[in-house]
Amino acid sequence: MMSLFSPAGSPFRAATTPKPRGSSEEDRAPSDTEADDTSILDENEGSIIMSLISQLSAEKCNDPEERFTRVLQYYLAGWHIKPKGVKKPYNPVLGEFFRCRYDYPDGSQGFYIAEQVSHHPPISAFFYISPANRVSILGELRPKSRFLGNSVSTTMEGENRVTLLGVPDDGEYIITMPNMYARGILFGKMVLELGDICTAKNEKNGMLCDIEFKTKGFWSGTYNAIAGRIRHNNLDIGELSGRWSHIMEIKSTKSGQKRVLFDAIKDGQNMAPKWVPPEDEQEPNESRRYVIGALPLWQHLTTAIGRKDMQAATDAKSAVEDAQRERRKRLEESGGKHEPRFFEYKNGRWVVKLIVPSDPEEATKVVRDWIFSVPPPGQAFP
Repeated sequence: MMSLFSPAGSPFRAATTPKPRGSSEEDRAPSDTEADDTSILDENEGSIIMSLISQLSAEKCNDPEERFTRVLQYYLAGWHIKPKGVKKPYNPVLGEFFRCRYDYPDGSQGFYIAEQVSHHPPISAFFYISPANRVSILGELRPKSRFLGNSVSTTMEGENRVTLLGVPDDGEYIITMPNMYARGILFGKMVLELGDICTAKNEKNGMLCDIEFKTKGFWSGTYNAIAGRIRHNNLDIGELSGRWSHIMEIKSTKSGQKRVLFDAIKDGQNMAPKWVPPEDEQEPNESRRYVIGALPLWQHLTTAIGRKDMQAATDAKSAVEDAQRERRKRLEESGGKHEPRFFEYKNGRWVVKLIVPSDPEEATKVVRDWIFSVPPPGQAFP
């Protein structure tokens, strides 16, 4: 979500690009691909972590293998909303946060908060909960980028920790993330791929799945392919295959029968809209506003990218970085230390500063009041 890649892949902001890259003949994707096989690196899409949350009703199932499969379905169903890179990145600054609410068709709600809790190294912590749907997701992202000639790779360290609140005996479902590769940053077509192996596991029930995101070979292969095996207590019970941008299937090892895990073409647009406070009601360090003094800094950068004015984007990004350095300098001179507002570091992981009640109605009110609260005294963003 940081470095080369656009905030569309982060829990923070989404740039508006009036004319996406790839709309002209010279910007089209490579000729040996279908339209959905590649990611032209200037378009705007949503966050991977927020997709199809409402489908996680796995607690209604008594079979631990089926519950694990449904968690995998949630995880894999979001990657078609893949993050896009831009020429001038948004690097979330220390203390920046994004919050929103989801209103689902059945009247239930979900809440999401993400905060930049560390700048060196860059760490974003995030939390989603839908008390009525009995699911929560807590995690962190620690991206590390390096240049590889005509490509850039970003190692996506961190994990998603999914909890089915109605099945506390399951414990956590821990899922890591694939790495990202941006090809053609110096010449050729700019294409984003997901690659390498990520792991989903639930230790309490002995469930494990290694999922390989396959990158396209130079001479053969296809974009966006996946493969994986599901194991229960070291015994193979299923096989994953397909393409995360199209159709993914699971095949039972015992019966040999296949079923569709997710069809991104058919169901990929079935996403709940999110509600975000109006910009003039947001705090200075909320992502869509982010104001220091009288300067709406991210707004200037977004506007410049939309105009494809890279010099203006560079100037706007430099202003953000200068303001960030000045704030850190003031903190150091005063002997102060940045304290994240919504998260704290405990026992080697970032957790929320909140105790969620077990009753769904009470939990909904408590979470809503916490996420959309005013900052405590002394924690207002300078």
